[in-house]
Amino acid sequence: MFVGIVRGSLWATRKDEKLNGLKFLVVEKQLNEHQTAPSVVIAADCIGAGEGDQVLVTTGSSARVSLKKNDIPVDMVVVAIIDKVDYSLD
Repeated sequence: MFVGIVRGSLWATRKDEKLNGLKFLVVEKQLNEHQTAPSVVIAADCIGAGEGDQVLVTTGSSARVSLKKNDIPVDMVVVAIIDKVDYSLD
């Protein structure tokens, strides 16, 4: 899993039919409290996150489990909108 910030949405009118009904978000990975990764990823959204939200993203087979579908071609899913993260640099 990783923490990220939603930067936008992705729309695709032509796609695998198993993806119908899913919302896709453009997510920027957070490296720490002040830095983000230079690239973005696309994650399916199952909780209604929006642009600017700090989110928790799960990956791999856990992503499919969160959607309750094992045969869906998805490997990243937003599973939580984060209220607060405490960073400790001990």
